[in-house]
Amino acid sequence: MPALFKVFRLRLLAALIVLLLPSVALAGLAEDLQALTDKSNAIKAAAVESLAADGHERAVPILQAFLAGRLFEVKEDDRIVIAEDRAAGYRIFDAMTGEALGEVGKRALRKVRINNRLRQAVKAGLGALTLASADPAARRHAADAVFRSAQADMIAPLEAALVRESDPKVAARLGRALAATELATADDKVTRITALKALEAFADPDVRALVSGLLVTDGEGQPAERDADVRAAAAETLKAIEATLAFNGVIASIFQGISLGSVLLLAAIGLAITFGVMGVINMAHGEMVMIGAYTTFAVQEVFRASFPGAFDYSLLVAIPAAFLVTGLVGIGIERGIIRFLYGRPLETLLATWGLSLILQQMVRSIFGPTNREVGNPAWMSGAWEVAGGLTLTYNRLWIILFALMVFALLMALIRFSGYGLQMRAVTQNRPMASSMGIRTGWVDAMTFGLGSGIAGMAGVALSQIDNVSPNLGQGYIIDSFMVVVFGGVGNLWGTLVGALSLGLVNKFLEPYAGAVLGKIIVLVVIILFIQKRPRGLFALRGRAVES
Repeated sequence: MPALFKVFRLRLLAALIVLLLPSVALAGLAEDLQALTDKSNAIKAAAVESLAADGHERAVPILQAFLAGRLFEVKEDDRIVIAEDRAAGYRIFDAMTGEALGEVGKRALRKVRINNRLRQAVKAGLGALTLASADPAARRHAADAVFRSAQADMIAPLEAALVRESDPKVAARLGRALAATELATADDKVTRITALKALEAFADPDVRALVSGLLVTDGEGQPAERDADVRAAAAETLKAIEATLAFNGVIASIFQGISLGSVLLLAAIGLAITFGVMGVINMAHGEMVMIGAYTTFAVQEVFRASFPGAFDYSLLVAIPAAFLVTGLVGIGIERGIIRFLYGRPLETLLATWGLSLILQQMVRSIFGPTNREVGNPAWMSGAWEVAGGLTLTYNRLWIILFALMVFALLMALIRFSGYGLQMRAVTQNRPMASSMGIRTGWVDAMTFGLGSGIAGMAGVALSQIDNVSPNLGQGYIIDSFMVVVFGGVGNLWGTLVGALSLGLVNKFLEPYAGAVLGKIIVLVVIILFIQKRPRGLFALRGRAVES
C-alpha cells in the first residue's frame, strides 16, 4: 500500500506540473512582454533575451512585430497588441494570444519604441528561436541572421544547432555563422585565426566584406585589427576568397554565355533553315518569336482560369501550341507573300519588314502595348547553389537543355526522315531536286512553317527570362542574323557553334565594354571575319552552292 500511494503521489505531481506549465510559461511571457514597454533599453534587451530563451510559440511573432515597428500599447488599458495598417487606423491582435481585436484609430495606440541596438538583439533572438525550426529554409535564414548580427551569446546555440543539423547546406550556413561570430567576438587570438581559416571555405561577398574589414585603416593610418598575426591570417583568407570568387565569376560568365547562346540558338535555328533552304531574308522572324511568347501567355491564362492546380504543366502545353500556331502563321506567310518574291531578295526583305510592323501592331491591338506576365512553373523557379557566390538559375538551365533537345530533334528530322531528305536535296540543288519529282513549293512551305514553329518555341523559352511585349522579337533578330552568317548559311552545326560563341563573347565583353559597345565590337569582328570567310565557319557544299 505505501508503495502504491507513493506511485499515486508521483503521478499526481506530474499531472499537476503538466497542467501548471502552460500557466507558468504564459506568466513568464506576459512579464517579458510588459518589460518591452519599459523606458530602459537595458530592461528591454533583457526581455528580448528572455523571450528567445523561453522559446514560447508566441515569441517569434512578438519579436517580429517589435522589429518591424508593429508592437503597440492600447492607451485605454495598456494591453500590448500587434497592429496592421489600415486606411482609417490599425487592425489589432492580442500579442499574447494572437486573437483579433478589431480595428482602432491611430490615436488609440502608443508605439513600443526600438533602437538599433535592440534591433540587433531582436535579430539575434529570432535567429536563436529559428535555429531549431523543423523547416530547413527557416534554419538557413536563421543562420544568416546570426551571421549578420555576430553576437557572442549566439555561439553556444550555434554549436548545439551544428551538432544536431543533418542538412549539409544548412550545416554549411551554421558553420559560416559560427566562424564569423567567433571572429567578431572572441578574445583568444588562436580562436580568431582558426575562424579565419574556416571562413576560407565560404567564398561569398558577405564573408569577403567581413574579412576585408579587418584590414582597413582609420584616418590616422591605424588598421582596424591591431594584432599582426590576425591581420596576416586575414590577408591570406582574403586572398583565397578573392581567388575563389574570381574563379566562380568566370564560371558564372560561362554559364550566362551558354545561356545567352542557347537563347540565340533557339531564335536563329529557324532562320538558318529558311535562309539556307530558300534564301529568304525574313525580317518578320522576330515576330514569330513574339507570337510564340504570346501563345505561352494565352495558354497560361487558360490554365489560371480553368486549371489553376495544373499550372506547373502549362509550359508543357504551351510548347506544342506555340509550334503549331507560329508554324501555321509561317506557312500562311510563305503561301501568301514569300512565294511570289523568290529570287528578289530586296523585295523579300522589304515585304517581311513591313509584315513585322503589321504583326507588332496586331498584337498591340489584341493584347495591349504593355508587358504581359508569364509565370515560371515551380520546377523552373529557384536556383542551384553550386558554391558561395555562384548560383545557377533553374530557368536558364532548363532553357539550355531545351535548346539542345530542339537542336537534336531537328538534326534527327533532317537526317533520318523523308522530308529531311527532300529538304537537303532542295538546299543543295533546287533545279535537280525539282527534276527528280520533289515538290519544291511544298518543301518551301513546310520549311518556312518549320522555321517559324521553332521560332515560336524560342518565344516560349524567352517568356521565362524576358518581358513579353510586342517588341520582344526585335531584340533578337539582328543577333540571329549574325549567328546564321557567322556559322554558315543553312548549316545547323554552324548555327550551334556560332550561337554559343557569340553568347560567350558577349558575356565576357559586357563587363569591360558595356552591352551596346560589346555588340558593336562583335559586329565589327564578324564583318572582318566574313571578309576572310564569306560562307562562314561551316559552309554548305553542293552543286548549287559551288556555282
